[in-house]
Order: sequence, then C-alpha cells, then structure tokens
Amino acid sequence: MIRVSELKLPLDGTKEQLKKKAARALGVAPKEIKELKIFRRSLDARKKDDIHYVYTADVLLEDESRIRVDGKKLAPAPDIAYRLPKGGDMPEKRPVVVGFGPAGMFAALLLAEMGLRPIVLERGGDVKSRRKAVEQFWETGKLDTENNVQFGEGGAGTFSDGKLTTRIKDLRCRKVLEEMAEAGAPEEILWDAKPHIGTDLLRGVVQNIREKIIALGGEVRFHAKVSGFAWENGKIRAVLLENEERLETEDAVLALGHSARDTFELLEREGFALEQKPFAVGVRIEHPQEMINRAQYGAAAENLPAADYRLTYTTKAGRGVYTFCMCPGGMVVAAASEKCRLAVNGMSLHARDGETANSALLVQVFPEDFGSPAPLAGMYFQRDLEEKAFRAGGGGYAAPVQRVGVFLGTAGGGEGVRPTYRPGVAESRLDDIFPAFITDALREALPAMGRKLKGFDRPDALLTAVESRSSSPVRILRNENGESLRFGGIYPAGEGAGYAGGIVSAAVDGIAAAEQIAAKYGWKKAGK
Repeated sequence: MIRVSELKLPLDGTKEQLKKKAARALGVAPKEIKELKIFRRSLDARKKDDIHYVYTADVLLEDESRIRVDGKKLAPAPDIAYRLPKGGDMPEKRPVVVGFGPAGMFAALLLAEMGLRPIVLERGGDVKSRRKAVEQFWETGKLDTENNVQFGEGGAGTFSDGKLTTRIKDLRCRKVLEEMAEAGAPEEILWDAKPHIGTDLLRGVVQNIREKIIALGGEVRFHAKVSGFAWENGKIRAVLLENEERLETEDAVLALGHSARDTFELLEREGFALEQKPFAVGVRIEHPQEMINRAQYGAAAENLPAADYRLTYTTKAGRGVYTFCMCPGGMVVAAASEKCRLAVNGMSLHARDGETANSALLVQVFPEDFGSPAPLAGMYFQRDLEEKAFRAGGGGYAAPVQRVGVFLGTAGGGEGVRPTYRPGVAESRLDDIFPAFITDALREALPAMGRKLKGFDRPDALLTAVESRSSSPVRILRNENGESLRFGGIYPAGEGAGYAGGIVSAAVDGIAAAEQIAAKYGWKKAGK
C-alpha cells in the first residue's frame, strides 16, 4: 500500500471525494484504487475563513510498481501491526498485576494473550459498583475511600474525557487503540488526530477488555488490596493481601495509580528505591463552550464538534503554566480519594454536548518546592493543598471557587459561568489555599493566555480548586530490564510509577512490562 498525505477536504467532504483526491495525488484513475483506509484526519482551523480537514490515507492499487514515491506526500505505507512475543517458556507461577488502570489492564491483556494467565488485583470495584459509589459521592458528599474516581476498574481515566492523544511514537500505541476499538470504542479513534472516547463509552470498553482477559485465562479480582510482599534473596516470592491471602509469584507488575498514597507509603517501608518527581498543581477553569467554539472556529463553529484548546505560558520567574486535560462540553468532578481532602478533575461524555468547557490550569512544581528531600514529600505537598481546599469549601466536599475577575482584582465577575461541580461549591479565596508562587504564576498567566485565546481571562470565568492529581509526585526507580532497582521480579509501570502521562502512554508502559516478563522466560519479540 502507498501512504498518501496532505489530502485536503472541506468540512462536508465525502470518502468518494477523498478517493478522487488520492487518485489525483497518485496520478491514477479512481477506479484503479482497490482499497483506501484513512490513517489520520486532523482539523486545520488556523484560518477562520478556510477551515478544512487534512487526511492521510493508505491506498492499495492494482499496480503500485509504476508509482514513484517521494517519501513525503507519497510513501510506502509502514507495517504498524503489533506482534506478540513468542517462543518462550512458561513460568511456574502465575504473574500478578497490581492495579487495573490502563497500565495494569494492558499488562494483563498481553500476559493473557501469551497464555501466562495473570492474576489482577484491583483495590477498587468493577465499573458498575464504582459508578454507583461515585454518583453517591457527587450527590451526597459520602466518600468511599476504596471505590471512587481514582480507584477501581479502568483507573482514574474511566471518569475523564477519555483522551487517547499521546506524544510518544511507539508501535504499541496502535495495539492500544485497536484493542479499545475492538472493545467498543468508536472506530474513529484509529484515525482521528485527537481521539477521545468519553467517560460514558469508556466504562463499557474497560469492562469488555476485562472480559477478554478472563476469557484468555486471566483472573481479575476487585476489592483486593495489597498489604505487602514476601522476598527471598532480593526477589519477589509472594504478594500479600489485606485479607491475609498470600499469592505465590515470581513476577509482579506494579501498576499503581497516581493516587495510591498509602501504597506509596508501603513501598517506602518495604525499602523500594523511590525519588521525588516534578508535577503540576492548580485549578479547573470553566468557560461557556460556545465562547471557545467561536474563538477557535469563527463562523464555522456551528458545523464543527466542540472545540478544544491548549495554552502554555512561562512566567518571568521561569515557571511553566499550562492548560491540561481540556474537556469540551464537560464538567468539573469531585475526585477525592481521602477523607477531609478535596481534589477536582474534568470529565466529558463522548458527545461533548454540555454547555460548559473546562480545563486544568496548572503551575509547575519542583522538588525544591516540597520543603523536604524525602521521597514522598511531593505527595505530602499535594495532601496539604487538598486539606486547605477542603477547609476552604466548608467541609462536606463542597469545592472552593473564585471568579477570574475577583482573583485578578480587575472586576467583580458577576454570576457568569455556572459551576458544574457536585456536590456543591463555596465562594473562597485561592490565596488561602495555594502558596504565593502558584497564585502569582496564575495571575501572570491568565491575561497572557487571554491574549492568545479571546475570552480566556473573562471576569466571569470560574476557577475551582484544587487540581492536584495531574501526575504522580513520585517515581519508583527501575533498571534497564524494567524491574525495581532493589527487588527482582517486580516491574513498576504506568502513571503512578512515574513513567507515563495519560491513558495511552500508561497502557504502552504496561505492555512493555509484560514484554519484559516474557523476555525473562526467553520469549522473543516477533519480527515483521
């Protein structure tokens, strides 16, 4: 097949038009195209009077030998199929996967596909029970500390926008997308430049992947919390559970979420090599979605899906401020996992048809900001902010909010954007929650971002605190074989371990951990 790039079509363009464009680029008649597959579609909205889609397509011709490829607009379509490792021995004991977020899920899936029959331990519940617990929390403020937005089947990403964008270039990414599409995600995630699933569809996807793992001989246990490990000569021999069960194993993937704070403390007591990691904290900012659409698309907004944005700014002091996990047509959600500590996140349904847009607005924090060289100091920095936010909201998990105009001291702000956060909000002062270096950075960044995206710093935009769980505050150190630096047979993976920053990158890291376990038993990566 030949990959044809830079095929431009109007917003209402058809696949037949795309076929004609591809034929013209190849210098052939459309009837000579036997097959056309869309590889990538992106929206070019740089010029408001000329918004269009740009496609990359893989084309199969009756006779491709006469086509001269230039390596740019025309190139051989690469082989992007993922192939399982093969040809190795089977371990005597079943591997254990701790955590069933993206990293744990895909580590378990790959191990199951190779016939290694993994046992998955997830501290939270399955999607059905988890959704019930989360809805109860949002309605009443009654928090289940083991079954919530952070813990349970699918990890924190299950209650999010379900973004599948990533900057990493890895064949495993395709494996992740194809498995999700097979499990019920919309087919366009395979070719959309900014793929997303939406929390409503993602719940079914993760459940279907779980069922596939089980059908392949794996086992998934919910409400199964790890309490420790057994070692022999520096190598893992068993995973210990809170119910006093002991699972004998010589291989364990440690796929923690970034909010498994009690488990991080357990790892520190066990003697794991841990280090502080930079991350970012801040607020969720809400605007009318219609305003974002107009700012991004102009008059074409009515014919396009809900618009997103990505903004960055560097303060005069050199600290980065940026938007993250933007949720078009979404809502701000209560994301706490600990009593008397308040955290928020963003979420969208697949349709992204809500009236309000929200995004994290984050400020970089570094180990020197934590006030201690201890490995978990960043985690305690997060906790301190969450405790202050809980108090500022008046308890009961009402979130502290402040209008941009009030925060900047430029205007009263008015009623403006209605908060989407449940179970409720309370007018507050962000200065009572954050250290000055964070509020100073936000005050400097907001007007600058408003110059890039008209209306971003409008006085009635709403700031909700505190967004503290953007990424893990700690890294579990590992060697070149993916094993923990101090303990053999245990493989830290994913976002909580400090090696990923989203659903796809975490899933890819989980796949890599499974490959490393297979390599230990002589399995070889399959050639193309």
